[in-house]
Amino acid sequence: MSRYRLKPTPAQETILAQHCAHARYVWNLAVEQQSWWRPGRGPAPGYCAQAAQLTQARAAFGWLAVGSQMVQQQALRDFAQALANFFAGTHRKPTWRKAGRHEGSRIVAVKPGHIRRLSRKAGEIWVPKAGWVRFRWSRTVPAAKSYRVTLDRAGRWHVAFAAIPQPLPGPGTGEVVGIDRGVVVSAALSTGELLHCPGLRPAEQARLRLLQRKLARAKKGSRRRRRVKAAIAKLRVRDADRRKDWAEKLSTDLAHRFDLIRVEDLRITGMTRSARGTRANPGRGIRQKAGLNRAILAAGWGLLVRRLEDKAPGRVEKIYPAYTSQRCSACGHLAADSRESQALFRCTACGYAGNADANAASNIAAGHAVTARGRSPVGGRMNREPQPLPRSA
Repeated sequence: MSRYRLKPTPAQETILAQHCAHARYVWNLAVEQQSWWRPGRGPAPGYCAQAAQLTQARAAFGWLAVGSQMVQQQALRDFAQALANFFAGTHRKPTWRKAGRHEGSRIVAVKPGHIRRLSRKAGEIWVPKAGWVRFRWSRTVPAAKSYRVTLDRAGRWHVAFAAIPQPLPGPGTGEVVGIDRGVVVSAALSTGELLHCPGLRPAEQARLRLLQRKLARAKKGSRRRRRVKAAIAKLRVRDADRRKDWAEKLSTDLAHRFDLIRVEDLRITGMTRSARGTRANPGRGIRQKAGLNRAILAAGWGLLVRRLEDKAPGRVEKIYPAYTSQRCSACGHLAADSRESQALFRCTACGYAGNADANAASNIAAGHAVTARGRSPVGGRMNREPQPLPRSA
């Protein structure tokens, strides 16, 4: 998806917000219908039946009829596709959409004349009921048959064109790079580069904490609470924008520089799961684990790998991560004592010393992943027969 910043007028913002509300309302009705389905009750209504019901609803309710029929029908099509993905086992079950959090609508049947360029930095796009809406022409607009208009929590409008980007070509030199992802160092490369994902500056972090304390004292439903939430949202989206920009630039650079990119096969969802536990079996170190989860998510681990797979399909390999940080990339000796600190690795066998994250990245680049007994994983499982450790990277 290629996303651009929309610049609607106040009147157009009202119409776009109406599109989002109608799409969310239709989607939630479809979710409610699906929730009533049980085995033995017969099939739940599909898209064709729901489209006929939508036509009846538009005839009965004027506030729904003033909206765009295309937007409302596409909400039903999106729900049908989401439900098909759920039954296929590739996505989660579609759930309710909430006002202020899920604000968006999709437009289809886009023709070349519906997008035009006004200047080097400005363009216009035709939106039903709203007319020509300006957007920032920050890069080449792809040829797409549909687009999605969204509103984030900071009050910014965006348009995203549904187009599959072309893969980036590699250098053709056979170069391989390993990436070790961490919290202190967001991405360490086997070339020795230590990269840090940008976030909020210290002054911005202090302001965020102040706003969060104000939010805790504000009365629910008050204007003051809405203003504070809007200020927090602006800081949050600033942090997310910096993280996305870093991941986009780094993934593009790596896709151009290397033919094969190897990363750790990390289960980030499981790693960032809450340690709260249950009432019967409460967890321990909940606050410390919550802080670690925030640091992992702020480092952009998943976003970086996802964008690498999009830009360099077939050239990204996931390596089993066990003990890559304890193996010496120079001699292959495996010892936990070699990792003296977060940043220093000193091999207890050959004396090799270097940055611990860069050493782990070199092991990942070479595809070396071993168990504590020197066994190599195959397909996510361990070989039954012990394998000797390689003596070189």
